[in-house]
Amino acid sequence: MDCSLRLSVVSVLLVLLLAENVAPAFAIPNKCSACQVIAEELEEGLANERPRNHIDLRHRLDSKGQREGKVIDYKVSELRVVELLDGLCAKFKDYTYNKREGGVWMKTFEGNLAGYDRRAGEQYSKELISYCGRLLETYEDELASKIRKGEVKAGEVENTLCWELSKHCKQSKKKDVKKDDEEEEVDDSLPAAESSVESSDGEL
Repeated sequence: MDCSLRLSVVSVLLVLLLAENVAPAFAIPNKCSACQVIAEELEEGLANERPRNHIDLRHRLDSKGQREGKVIDYKVSELRVVELLDGLCAKFKDYTYNKREGGVWMKTFEGNLAGYDRRAGEQYSKELISYCGRLLETYEDELASKIRKGEVKAGEVENTLCWELSKHCKQSKKKDVKKDDEEEEVDDSLPAAESSVESSDGEL
């Protein structure tokens, strides 16, 4: 076999191998529902926050013996963002994708899923954890900025993360609206068909 041809074959095989092992960005069923459960866990973190003292960064002494540095409000600090987001994705090891409930992501409790396939559930859990990691990596800067500015509060996380930033629910909503419009068009066409049948019967 010619050397250049052999290299081409090897290159093609490598591309195919990589394609099988690298998942597309955000490749997960019902991204809106997946984003919503992540928002719910973050909501819980916000709701359970306890009052914290300001962060004192005054470590050095100036020539007058006064401490130099800043005192930062915990609510606008990077530390708060880290504590809210760090370990968030690990919480989804107990989640799975439930096709029977219309294709939604949900937390698994003993007995709440009839015929639960543990092996499939573990795979779904890994997918959700991976999705969570990609979601936070992509929108971390914008989300962190909004948290520090006080623009993300309990009750508003889903709107911020799933509608404004990722738009994963906005995309799903558009698909649902389009589907409803198509169904309405079909329904609207039925009376016209019936009336034409009636007029034909009258002529006969």
